[in-house]
Formats: sequence, structure tokens, C-alpha cells
Amino acid sequence: MEKTQTPLSAKRIYRIKCQGFTAYSDEEITQLAFANRFPMIICLILLGVGVALANIPVLVVLLVVSALSIVLPYHVFDYLYNHWLRHKMNKPKLHRRSNQLKFACFLATSWTAVNIYLFANGHMTAGYISGAAMFCVPLLLTTTDYCIPSKIYNFLFRIKIQ
Repeated sequence: MEKTQTPLSAKRIYRIKCQGFTAYSDEEITQLAFANRFPMIICLILLGVGVALANIPVLVVLLVVSALSIVLPYHVFDYLYNHWLRHKMNKPKLHRRSNQLKFACFLATSWTAVNIYLFANGHMTAGYISGAAMFCVPLLLTTTDYCIPSKIYNFLFRIKIQ
């Protein structure tokens, strides 16, 4: 017997559509909801470890991942999902990432660079405050699908989501 997936609420579907998934049906969005959050979960873990320990090498890894995700068609961790994890979970392939995600990765790259600068120059309190504030953004996304950078992008480029 094949297990059916519980549909997402209309609010969660709207939030995912705000991230650039406007061409997908509600059922497709339900199938791709975890895949959409998967890279952010890994980035959230890296960010949490990097900031909590003021660990510059971990933050540099996050910086490189964020920067590569701007220029590559997929987020760096989408490749892991598409080529390995989705087969284990029997899920569809995640398609190329939207401009909203590219914008979010640009903001993450910039903010991570600021955190690296702060920690490297001994501004520990500012680094922890900046890092904690930054940590809230992917935490909100991974728990509620609400993406602040996507909302900013959609506002700046006057994109209306229905």
C-alpha cells in the first residue's frame, strides 16, 4: 500500500509560492516541501555551530556554499537531495531554484561575511548578536516556510503571489 502525504495548509502553500514556486500545483508543492527546506536545514546547522563556537572555518564553508548557490542552478545541498536523498525518500526531483532563493543566498553570503569579519577582528559580542539575528531567518523558514528574503525580493521587484 502506498502512503499518501498529508496536504499542506493553504498558508504554507502560499508561503512556498512566495519563494518562487508559482508554477507548481498544490500537490507538487506538498511533495517538494521537504526538499525546499532541506538545504536550509543544513545551512541552519552550519550557521548555528559557526556562530555558537565563533568558528571562522565553519562560517567560511557556509559563505562558500551560499556564494556557490547564487551562481549554480541549484542550491549546493539540492545536489545532495536530488542525486541521493530523494531516491531514499521516493520523492520527485527538485527543479532549478528561483530568483528569490538566489537573492536569499546573496543576503546570506553578505551577512556571513560580516559575521566572519566581526569574529576575526575580536568583535565577539557584535558577532554573536549579528549571528543570532541571522540564525532567526533560516529558523523561521525551516519551521514555518516563511522566507523573509523572498518577501523582500517580491516587494522590491513588485511580484504578486496569488
